Amino acid sequence: MLPGDNYEEKGRFPVAFIAGAVIVLILGAGATWLIRRSQPTGIAAATKLPFGQQEQSYAPRIQFQGIQMAHSTNFLNQEFTFVAGTIVNNGDRAVVGLQVVIEFRDQFNQTVLRDSEIILPPTALPLPAGQMRDFQVILERIPSDWNRQYPSIRVTGLVLK
Repeated sequence: MLPGDNYEEKGRFPVAFIAGAVIVLILGAGATWLIRRSQPTGIAAATKLPFGQQEQSYAPRIQFQGIQMAHSTNFLNQEFTFVAGTIVNNGDRAVVGLQVVIEFRDQFNQTVLRDSEIILPPTALPLPAGQMRDFQVILERIPSDWNRQYPSIRVTGLVLK
């Protein structure tokens, strides 16, 4: 072994260590971004859209079609369930905001999960009368005693134009 060989080996250690640290930082930043993205937004968590007499009478004109579900696990071994479908506005007014309750039931038809979500925030483009738009909701946990049926979705808040 020559004296220069030992020096070269020691010189490689800091480079490998720094490269490893950069990779860990990138993975940590990605995990943080993913976790923050999966949490409810400020609008969904803090706001309740109006649901007075006028909104309640319009609610049956809003329908949900093509409901689909998918299950996924991220690299941090966190499980997510995606509920997606299409909102159909069969009414004669534009929908500016739409809040729903998504309910999962067990084999005895008892509610095991109830989640309120704003699937059309008032800051989004309105859904015109007679039009449809896709939506997607991400849920973190569904109880194990869920009956494996699609959830019920009902309107609990509306902003009309």
